[in-house]
Amino acid sequence: MDVKFFKKSKATLIFLVVFSAVTVPVFYHLLKVDKKLKVYSPSDVNPSLVHESIKHITKDHTIANFELINQNGETITQKNYKDKIYIADFFFTRCTNICVAMAYNMNELQEYYKDDNDIMFLSHSVTPVMDSVPVLKEYAKNKGVIDGKWNVTTGAKKHIYDLARKSYFAVIEDGDGGEDDFIHTEQFVLIDKERRIRGYYDGTNKEDMQKLKDDMVLLKEEYERK
Repeated sequence: MDVKFFKKSKATLIFLVVFSAVTVPVFYHLLKVDKKLKVYSPSDVNPSLVHESIKHITKDHTIANFELINQNGETITQKNYKDKIYIADFFFTRCTNICVAMAYNMNELQEYYKDDNDIMFLSHSVTPVMDSVPVLKEYAKNKGVIDGKWNVTTGAKKHIYDLARKSYFAVIEDGDGGEDDFIHTEQFVLIDKERRIRGYYDGTNKEDMQKLKDDMVLLKEEYERK
């Protein structure tokens, strides 16, 4: 065999190995960087979920300011969730169907992220008159709620229903938040540190809970790159 040909082939092989070792990780990194969770605005969700007053908004939607009371009688506002990623849902303590699975899955997520100070949880009662602070306290105890990590809250009904309809886009039913109004939804909503919606998940579904965890990895990586 020609010695020059052998040396040339060997040099080419070495070049290809080195080139692959350098370019493949870079290419993988670029693909990873490009994979980001969607930022939801009213125009991105089912129109039946969006209140008429905000259907025109196409970007920059954020969760409105809120003021609620948690299981310990403490006032909870958006300031408690400043610079936090959180998962929100809507429940009521006397619910015996979907809320049972939702509470179980929220508790499992709480345990999974127990040591991650970036992640919190927020549950809103849709029957706030019945779900007083003592009732929420007992519920929180039974469901393994960790104070400071997961707030189960009550408050003004109209305020909570406006949040569900105009901020989280969590329910289809129209209503005015009055005495006869009632909402019921299995949605878990993923909110980022800028108070933007980044995902919707069926809180009764195990596969969706795994998807939420997978999406949380992407969201956390997004902040790590900043």
